[in-house]
Amino acid sequence: MVRMVAFDVGETLIDETRHWGEWADWMGVPRLTFFATLGMVIAARRHHRDVFQVLRPGFDHDAERAKRIAGGWRYRFEPGDFYPDAIPSLTALQEKGYRLAIAGNQWKECESEFRRHGIAIDLLASSESWGVEKPSHAFFERLIGEAELPAGEIAYVGDRADNDIVPVVEVGMKAVFIRRGPWGVAHAHGPEAARAHARIESLAELPGVLGRL
Repeated sequence: MVRMVAFDVGETLIDETRHWGEWADWMGVPRLTFFATLGMVIAARRHHRDVFQVLRPGFDHDAERAKRIAGGWRYRFEPGDFYPDAIPSLTALQEKGYRLAIAGNQWKECESEFRRHGIAIDLLASSESWGVEKPSHAFFERLIGEAELPAGEIAYVGDRADNDIVPVVEVGMKAVFIRRGPWGVAHAHGPEAARAHARIESLAELPGVLGRL
């Protein structure tokens, strides 16, 4: 029986269109070109930050991020960044008695951003805080340890077959694949996504799906 539902962040709870678009603007690259290049990187199964090197070889992402911060920018979630089904679904799951976790490959600031929006979560973490990224098994083993539950009682919801499905299945958790966002659409028909215990198009489907796992 599933007792905790854990969520990826980007393209699962948060629509990252604004974040990526702002990077395109910072680089002086047309947004269409940036997004098309990101699609190419995804199709080639490369790390998402490779988009910067493809567009501008030698681009120092961390240094440029520091410049943006020095100029007053900060990583944040605006109300419009949340997928419409995100917060209602979290609330509905809590009302049904599920414990909730949010843990993804994100900057540590994402943790304070969820708190800023008043989202009450039992376990909130980021890859930067933990010092390990998905798809490493160590990331999910840390999640299992922090949850203090058997792996089989935790469902992980994510949009990437490589990061959110395969390693989740391999550590013994329940994998739920959500088909949305660029990775979700690109990975939907591959063999890795087929390993998920369940597939959804919207987080609103979770209560019914979890009951069958």
